[in-house]
This record gives sequence, structure tokens and C-alpha cells, in this order.
Amino acid sequence: MLHLLGRETCARVVIPFPDGERRSLPVTWIRPMGNGIEAAVVKDAGDDPDVTDGAMVSALVELIQSGDIVFAAGTGVGTVTKRGLSLPPGEPAINPGPRNMIREALREVTDRPVRVTVSISGGQELARKTYNPRLGIENGLSVLGTSGIVRPFSIDACRCSLALALSVARAHGVTEPVLVPGRIGERSARMILAPVPERIIEVGNEWGFVLGNLGRYGMRRVLLWGHAGKLVKLIAGHKDTHSSRSGSPVKIVARFACSVLHREMPDVSTTEGILSALDPFERKKLADSLASAVAQASDTMAGGGLDVSVVLVNMAGDIVGTHGGLNPWL
Repeated sequence: MLHLLGRETCARVVIPFPDGERRSLPVTWIRPMGNGIEAAVVKDAGDDPDVTDGAMVSALVELIQSGDIVFAAGTGVGTVTKRGLSLPPGEPAINPGPRNMIREALREVTDRPVRVTVSISGGQELARKTYNPRLGIENGLSVLGTSGIVRPFSIDACRCSLALALSVARAHGVTEPVLVPGRIGERSARMILAPVPERIIEVGNEWGFVLGNLGRYGMRRVLLWGHAGKLVKLIAGHKDTHSSRSGSPVKIVARFACSVLHREMPDVSTTEGILSALDPFERKKLADSLASAVAQASDTMAGGGLDVSVVLVNMAGDIVGTHGGLNPWL
């Protein structure tokens, strides 16, 4: 903006942040573009495992005839298409936090109406690795944040995305969601249930967070659908089922096998191995017992009063055990 107004520019720019501090950022390049000026920076995600680390983020600023500050989605920045997010459908996916930062920085140098078009290099491809397509943000990434600073560890970012997924689901009338750990559960659930897209929420490892927040969105009935090796970890009270932060599911399955089938299991290293070693009758008996225990543990994590159905599948996505009725989802 300084360059567009004919003022001196330099290799770094100092901008205000929401916490009241001012920070200096290196500018990668500045160039004329149509009737405006475009400048770019490279995103530094620090230690955060962010797919946008190293991406080029640019902003084209143009003076316009009337209004205030208008935001537009450039190449690689998505557009909101579903209700339930912090922006209405049709808006560029630049969240209120970043918008406020941009607005404050611009108003320090001009009070004239301005159009700001934000672009992210490779954003359309990178967006496929994020929750955006599920949330209804199409054709690119979303510009998120409340502080303007990347904070190490992506659990908070993941939980923010999951909260948005719940919000989008509720805005589309979903009151009985299907929670899946990952792709195996999702593919199986979609093949058998054929649900609307907003109904399936990929939880990853954040089961304690999602189950604990269902009530906030008026959801009192839920279906858990996924591989036994992931979901049985809930029986042991693991709210985070990441392999580095939770115990092995094999011990849980082996313990249930001794209790339900009254015999020792083969010495195998995976839940898939234990279940595949059983005959169909024993496999279903054990898996149904595990599914029932998963349902009970999920209700406990949710704080009680949650109607939980569970479907356990194998690596191929075939159902091996169930608990509760499935009619609401069929």
C-alpha cells in the first residue's frame, strides 16, 4: 500500500498484531499489477507441521471508487460455499482475524477505499491436504488465525478445524453425525450408508475433544465407524489415540478375547491379526463385545447421556462387529 501511495518502501514492513505488538516481516517482492501493487511474503510455520510452510502469500491492493476495504480471493485462496463457518457463502475464505489485521494495517496509511486480493501459491493443490473440502471451502486454502502468529504444535489447529466441521454439520441440519478415525472408516461408511457429505466427520485422533463437544451443537446421538485398532483405544480412556500418545490396542483386544471367548489369542502384533485368526462366529462375538465397550467409553468421554452406536471394520472396510441400531443412518 505504501508503494501504491507513492511513499518509500523497503525490504521489510512493520505491521500491527492483535496482541498490540508490532512486528517486522521481510517482503519477498513488490511489483505493479494492473491498477494496483502486489507484494508477497513467504509463510514460516516454524516447528508446526503445516502444509503451507514455505508457501508464497501475496496481496494485491487497489484503490477503488467507494466503500471501505473489500476482500477478494485470488489464486489459491478458497471461497466459502457452506453455512456454519464464520463467513457467509460466497465470501473469500479470509477469516475475521486476518481481515481485522489487514484492515488495521491499511488504515494506518490511508482512509481511502481499497480492494485486497489475497493469493497463495499452490493453494488449490495444498487445500486437498486440509479439512477445507469437507468444510465447504472450495478452490483453495483458507486464511485463518486469531493472533497472526503460528504457534508450535498443530493440535489447536486440528481442534479448530474439527469445531468448524461440527458447526458446518449442524448448520446443514445434522444432529446424528458419523465419526470416523480416518480414510478406512470413511470409505466404508460412505459405501454402506451413502450419507450427505456434512454428516461424516473425520476425527483423526481427537476423540476426547469431539465427543466432549457434541452436546454444544445439539448432537445427542452419534455413530462411530472405523477400524477396530483405532477405536478400541477409547476403551482404555485414551482421548487422544495417536500411536505416540496412547497404548497398544492389541492388549485390549487380547484381554477381551480371554474374557469373551475364554481362551488365549495367537501371539500376533495387530488387532487385524487377532480378528482374522478367529472363525466368523468367534470374530463377531469378540468384535461385538469390543463395539459395546467402545460405545460405553464414548458416552463417558461425552459426559453421559449420549446415544452411541458403533461399527468396527477391518482393513478392507468390511464390518466385523457392531453395537446399537443403525436405522437413523440408513
